[in-house]
Amino acid sequence: MDFDFPPKVKELQSRVSAFMEAHVLPNEATFIAEVDENRRNGNAWIPTKIIETLKEKAKAEGLWNLWRPKAHGGTLTNLEYAPLCEIMGRVTWGPEVFNCSAPDTGNMEVLLRYGSPEHQKQWLEPLLAGEFRSAFLMTEPEVASSDATNIQCRIERVGDEYVINGRKWWSSGVGDPRCKIFILMGKSDPDNADPYKRQSMILVPADAPGVKVLRHLSVFGYDDAPHGHMEVLLENVRVPASNMLLGEGRGFEIAQGRLGPGRIHHCMRIIGQAERALELMCKRLQSRVAFGKPVSDQSVWHERIAESRCMIEQARLLTLKAAYKMDTVGNKEARAEIAMIKIVAPNMAQQVIDWAIQAHGGGGISDAFPLAWMYAWNRTLRLADGPDEVHRNQLAKFELRSHQHR
Repeated sequence: MDFDFPPKVKELQSRVSAFMEAHVLPNEATFIAEVDENRRNGNAWIPTKIIETLKEKAKAEGLWNLWRPKAHGGTLTNLEYAPLCEIMGRVTWGPEVFNCSAPDTGNMEVLLRYGSPEHQKQWLEPLLAGEFRSAFLMTEPEVASSDATNIQCRIERVGDEYVINGRKWWSSGVGDPRCKIFILMGKSDPDNADPYKRQSMILVPADAPGVKVLRHLSVFGYDDAPHGHMEVLLENVRVPASNMLLGEGRGFEIAQGRLGPGRIHHCMRIIGQAERALELMCKRLQSRVAFGKPVSDQSVWHERIAESRCMIEQARLLTLKAAYKMDTVGNKEARAEIAMIKIVAPNMAQQVIDWAIQAHGGGGISDAFPLAWMYAWNRTLRLADGPDEVHRNQLAKFELRSHQHR
């Protein structure tokens, strides 16, 4: 494995870093102020002017859709995209500026891989252009969705349509008025002998009759506006039969194609947040004096800084290995590495951010610094795209199989 990036990637690293330093990081306070004003005016989900302005700048500079797979019209491999995604991830809303944020990247990947030409023209092209946004509806409140065979939302064929009934939650982005399309996973063949062929994925327009947004869900008290996470009720929602993706019973197949890249993108982003947390920690420790000397001189902080650096580097190397395997042997063969990094990266980031919060004292748990929100956001990633326990279980099975015939 070559640890050096080609010149085009180094150039993009420099350009994305410069954009973040010039436009994104200086506007964190502006973003918060805009969201707060919208919230006071009664609608926190209105898109912020600052992000929309920065999107146009990113487009003009050619820093748009960098996530797009090389195999599907893009210019970068997963390995080449990794350092760029990390840079964007230093600010939670940073990836959106470059049209590289979840759940849109995963949904666009689904449409690239599995959508019909009609799906791509109607939904993919506007998503790639940033004209509207999307949501992924999988998790349900009434079942343990970590086992996706439990999903109960029904997709029933009636003539030339499918009728959908169910309740979903943690449907990120549904509250955004720009959200125009859902990719929904539901049960189309509940009696199939193979539990992994009972589920399908289907395209549901956000404005279809029968779609009702019930409420937003907070994360440790944060509403994550203007993105947000919603609970959605679908009652007798009818969509054309042509909205079925790939075919009935192929939901798990699509899910694996979607979640592999999505998981590693999350890991890339949170490594960027961990790096930023370590940077903030070091600066804070060097700027504060306690008991007659800089806090950075206290040996306990030497231990934590050193451990943070080790943990970040280990997670980054594992992420790059997973990306390399995805590029060279495919997502299926890289399942073990994807599972490993999905376990390692969120736990690493959670610990580094926690230490950074501790270094900031009371300020760390306030909104005076980005650390409290970073902690809340990263904690969700031990659940999103499969909880730690599921990935550990899968990884253990891979390991046991590898030793069966030795």
